[in-house]
Amino acid sequence: MLDGSLQAQAATTAPAPPGEAIRLLGLEFANRPLPEVAASLAARPADAPFAYVVTANSHQLVRLSQEAEMRPLYEGAWLRLLGSRVVFKLCRMLALPAPAVISGYELSAHLIAREIDRDEPVALLGLGPQGVASLKARTGLRCLDHHNPPAGFENDHAAFEKALRFIETHPARFTFLAMGAPQQCLLADALRQRGRATGTGLCIGEGLLPLTGQERRAPRAVQQMGLEWAWRLAQDPKRLARRYLVESPAIVGLLRQEAQDRGLI
Repeated sequence: MLDGSLQAQAATTAPAPPGEAIRLLGLEFANRPLPEVAASLAARPADAPFAYVVTANSHQLVRLSQEAEMRPLYEGAWLRLLGSRVVFKLCRMLALPAPAVISGYELSAHLIAREIDRDEPVALLGLGPQGVASLKARTGLRCLDHHNPPAGFENDHAAFEKALRFIETHPARFTFLAMGAPQQCLLADALRQRGRATGTGLCIGEGLLPLTGQERRAPRAVQQMGLEWAWRLAQDPKRLARRYLVESPAIVGLLRQEAQDRGLI
């Protein structure tokens, strides 16, 4: 549960960038291929007012239906992406319109490989020192400013303020927020509302882990079948079992209800 004083910082709906969108579970998701999305993000100037991108997976969508304080954080995003092939396949099965799938990893990898110069400033919140060192070594990013907030920082005013100030005093065209939901979105939305930071925040959760070598991505065939969750579960069952086997399956009922409400089934 989020601290009440921080809940109050949740945003109202922010203007969305131009482009096709699909409405799903009460949110507008971009429906454009990865190269187009990345190009639109790269086109935002480094000194543009801070705006942020979210990549929503099935677990986050379930939590949005259960925790009212999370929804404004996703509504306040400049761009919302669907990050779950499971949700995509379920939508197709239920005749629901399905947004294009772009995961946090796919977005991060594409931007780092094709849009970010090796010498331009990049800000990163999250990951430990070893992960940051591996990220720099593997990607060639040389100007990576890093801060790793402590666990529970969203409920600690001083720690939360320190994270805000770090981003505000380390301006970058791209800021990677790799802290999990809803912490990363809470921070991003507070930055947007304060109006001091610039650039684009990318709420990508664990999306950088494959780029550091700390996690192996599933083979392409496994990804396309929508079974990457099973691959990840097999690698880290203690941490992911509850998320994938107990909490996330509720997405089936949510999507089925949406299809019924739309008269599709």
